[in-house]
This record gives sequence, C-alpha cells and structure tokens, in this order.
Amino acid sequence: MDIGRLGIWLWGGSLGADIAREAERLGYGAIWLGGSPPGDLAQVDELLGATNRITVATGIVNMWKDDAATVAASFHRIEGRHPGRFLLGVGIGHPEGTPEYRKPYQKIVDYLDRLDGAGVPVERRVLAALGPNVLRLARERAAGAHPYLTTPEHTRAARETLGTGKLLAPEQKVVLSADTGTARATARATVERYLGLTNYRRNLLRMGWAEADLDHGGSDRLIDALVLHGRAGDIARGITAHLDAGADHVCVQPLGPDPLPAIRALSEALLSS
Repeated sequence: MDIGRLGIWLWGGSLGADIAREAERLGYGAIWLGGSPPGDLAQVDELLGATNRITVATGIVNMWKDDAATVAASFHRIEGRHPGRFLLGVGIGHPEGTPEYRKPYQKIVDYLDRLDGAGVPVERRVLAALGPNVLRLARERAAGAHPYLTTPEHTRAARETLGTGKLLAPEQKVVLSADTGTARATARATVERYLGLTNYRRNLLRMGWAEADLDHGGSDRLIDALVLHGRAGDIARGITAHLDAGADHVCVQPLGPDPLPAIRALSEALLSS
C-alpha cells in the first residue's frame, strides 16, 4: 500500500470526520486510529466513509481484547465497502493492562495464523513491534512494523532488522510550541505513564537510556528525544530524521487540546514542497 511519508495518529475519541477530511485535504497519506479500537472497527468504517482516498490504519487492535475471527470479519467488511484503503495494525499491548498476558510471542504467532486462515492478506497488516524478535516476525508475517514511543536511533535499528521492502511506520509525538517549558510539561504529562510500562521501559533501556532518565516523569533529555517540540520547522527536522534513518512513513501524534494547528503547520512544512 502507498501511504505516503506522513500520517496522523490520534486516539479514537479525538479523531472525527472533520479531522479526517482535513488530513486528506492537506495531503497526509494515512490516518492512524489509536487507543486499541474495538474489533468491530466501526470507527474505521466511519472515517473511510467521510473521506475519499486517504488510508485508515489501526494503531493498534489489541490481540488480547479482540479475537482474530472478529477482526478478520471486520477487515473483510471494510474491504468490501472501501477496497484497498484499510491497513490493519495489530499488537499485544503491555502486560500491565492485560491479566492474561502470558507467552506474548506465541500469542502473536497464533493470532497471525488465525488471520491467515481467515484470509487477511499479509500485505494488509502491520505489527506493533519494538524489540528484535517481534520486528523479525513483522518482517516474516506482515507488511511491516509500527513502533510506538521511539526515536530515530530505534528507527535505524528497526530498519536493519526488517531489511528492505518492508513498511516501517514509527509513531512520533509532537508539541507545536516555541515555549520549551510549556512544551515539555505537555509532553511529560503524556509520556510519564508509558515510562512505567514494562515493554516501553525495556525498549528504552535497550536503546541505551539510563534508569535515571526514565524515572520521575523522564529526564528533559529523554522527553526532548521522545516528543518533538518547537516551531513547525524544528519538528519537521525531527520527523525527517526518522525518514533519513529508514522509516517509510511517520505517524505524527500532536499533543495538546487541539491537534489541527500542528497538523496544518506540519503539512505546510513537509508536504507542500
């Protein structure tokens, strides 16, 4: 699927038809529906129905919450109504949110087996992937990987693991504000909860961050690395760093009460040329 080099990533409650239409008008290639959307994927249907060409992707359907048969049926329903415009992102979330979280790697394998059996094409699904084992599985069993809460350094390592010809679409948080203190406060309010979750914490330690960087809401250096902030040009350079490191597509998640200013400013900085 051709989803361009830039998309928007928003939680389902923040993502309505008006934002979807504006993203399409501005030239974004994909809308990523975040927050573990339900397996019936009703909101995907709504967003596709409100637009004409833009791809809608899930970031991500949680394998513990919705069985593969339900998700596969939703995929085929959407494909029948909006052929070629839906990319299914699936993953296992984090252990703190799932009491059944045991043998997670085997869970992914079994779930992909069931998607295969239900006729969901490999090229129309991506895996939430951070570590090398799941990145290799994304290379073998999916169109590619959708890492969350990462940096260009992780993107470079992920590309090496995925190899060529596989989609690499990292999520990137942004705050459109030239006031560093305000931007960091907004960023930390979102990032802090992730720093207490095992999978994200382990990944950041694997990438060379110290425990001290992850404690007490995150060091300023970590916050600045995980959440791009400043004027549109500053943020655009950080997004371009992911692309230079091997990403095919960056999913921009604007933080703050209104995502539209950042969506519009980054479109002008990155998509208007």
